[in-house]
This record gives sequence, structure tokens and C-alpha cells, in this order.
Amino acid sequence: MQMIWVEIFQSILKSIINFLNKNKMKQIKFLSTVLLAGLLLTACSKDNDTPEQAHEEELITTLKVTLTPSGGGTAILMEYKDLDGEGSDTPVVSVSNNLAAGVTYDGVIEVSNETEDPAEDITEEVKEENLEHQFFYTSGGGLDVTTSYSDSDDDGNDLGIEFTLTAGAASSGTLTFTLRHEPTKPNTGLSDAGGETDIAATFDVTIE
Repeated sequence: MQMIWVEIFQSILKSIINFLNKNKMKQIKFLSTVLLAGLLLTACSKDNDTPEQAHEEELITTLKVTLTPSGGGTAILMEYKDLDGEGSDTPVVSVSNNLAAGVTYDGVIEVSNETEDPAEDITEEVKEENLEHQFFYTSGGGLDVTTSYSDSDDDGNDLGIEFTLTAGAASSGTLTFTLRHEPTKPNTGLSDAGGETDIAATFDVTIE
């Protein structure tokens, strides 16, 4: 659109110069026309240069992980809750029970915003925008677990709302669940995923 206005402006200038050479009495009127055309050109240019607004991330206050033994049994519930976001309050973290050595668990992750009433289910948004999201699982401190994805996005790449976790030998350490927005897909993990972290929740876990 800016190029069109430039061409119009140039055409007006040529007409003005030719006219002013023939009719000196109407210089003021045509100078006003030039000024108006210049203002229109400037306004159009500014409109085109307006940047798009950055994507505003949803607030996620709570992450819940449910681990159900594949062969049946009592599920283990992990919950991370940080209602004040980046405030000074310490997140509330809980794990309902220890993992059993040698058992494989079916895992499901839920994320929500509990500052809303009722709480906003962000998990559904992650499902809808699955190409732009991925969960990652990382263990530390000597915890003997292996994880694998059980679901995928619309392109067939890992998503991670559903997964399996196998508890190895008796041990203890940490288990962290990280949700990334706009990661590089496919990837080999957090190290080359990129993107922005929507939430990262770390749990102290024991295998017995």
C-alpha cells in the first residue's frame, strides 16, 4: 500500500509543478493539496509498520500428575501449585506415595489456572494447540526411572500429556515435568527443544 501512495504522491507533484508554471494565482491551494497528500502517505506508512502483538501466554498455577500402575492398584498423585505465580510465596508440592520398584505406571498430566473461578483447564488448550506444545520429563539425583511418550501431536511428534513411567531399582531423587511453548519438533529432549517454558514442576520421589 505504501508503494501505491508514493506513486500517487509523485503524480500529484508533477501535476502541481506543471500547473504552477501556468497559473501562479493558485499556488496556495495546491500547496495545501501537497501537504494533505504527504500527511496521508505518512499515516499509511505508520499503519503498515505497526508490529503484531506478541503472544500472551496463559497463566498456569497448577500441575497435576496421576500415575496409575499398569497392572492395577492405587494411583499415585503428584501436585505442584503456585497460586501467586512469580510472587514470593513458596509453591506447594506434594506426592501421595512412593513408587514401587519394577512397576510400570500410566501417567497423565493436567495443567490449570486456579486463580480463575472455576479453575481454567489449560490442558484442553494444550491439546488444541498441540503443534505448539510439548511436555518433557527429566530425572535427577540418582532416581532410577525411564519414561516414554504415549501420545503425539497432529504431525506425529511427541506431545506428552500421556506417558509411561517405569520405576527401576530402589532409589530417590527428583522428577521434573516441563511444558514448553513452541519447541522445535522433533527433538531429543530439553537440550535441543528451544521454545519458552510455560511451567516446570519438580517433585521429590522415592522408589522402594
